[in-house]
Amino acid sequence: MKISKTMTSWTLGVFLIATISVTANNNDPVAKNEDKSTKTERLKEKQTIVGVAASNDNFSTLVAAVKAADLVATLNSDGPFTVFAPTNDAFSKLPEGTVESLLKDENKGTLTSILTYHVVAGKFMAADVLKAIKDNDGKFSITTVNGEKLTAYVKDGKVMLKDAKGNKSTIIMTDVDASNGVIHAIDQVVMP
Repeated sequence: MKISKTMTSWTLGVFLIATISVTANNNDPVAKNEDKSTKTERLKEKQTIVGVAASNDNFSTLVAAVKAADLVATLNSDGPFTVFAPTNDAFSKLPEGTVESLLKDENKGTLTSILTYHVVAGKFMAADVLKAIKDNDGKFSITTVNGEKLTAYVKDGKVMLKDAKGNKSTIIMTDVDASNGVIHAIDQVVMP
C-alpha cells in the first residue's frame, strides 16, 4: 500500500453511510483466490470490528452508540475499515448528558455523523499511519466516512488526532485486528 499527500482512501467508518461501498482488501492473497462462500467462512473465524468492540468492556458506550445509530450491519460487513474507537473514558469526558441525548431516536442523524467521523475506508495499521505522517511533513489529513477531515500528527512520541473543531485526541492502543479491519483506541471523542 502506498500512501501519498493526495491519498483520499482515508475515507472510513466505525460507521459507514449507506451510499458508500467498500471492497475487500485486494492485498489479501487468500481473498483473491476464493469464492464468496469460502470468504464468508474465513471471516467467521475472526470477529468483526463490532464483535471485537462488543467483547471489550472498554468499548460498551461505543457499542451502544453503534446500535442506536443502526450501524451494526455496516460495521459487520466485509470492509475493510479503520476505526478510531473512543473508549468509555473518552465518552465520559463529553459534557454531562451528551451521550444520553445522542442515544435518543431524534438525534440519530447527529450520532451517525459523529460515529462515521471515527471511521476510515481501508485497513491502516499503526505503521501505515506513522509513515503517512512522516511522508507528509509531520501532519496527515484523513478524510473520514462522513466526509470531514481529521489531522494526524505526532506529539511527544504519541500519535494525535485533531478534529474539525481543533479538539485533540491521543491514540492509546493500536492495531486491534478484526476480520474486516482494525481498531485504534482513542482517549477523546472527535467531532466533525
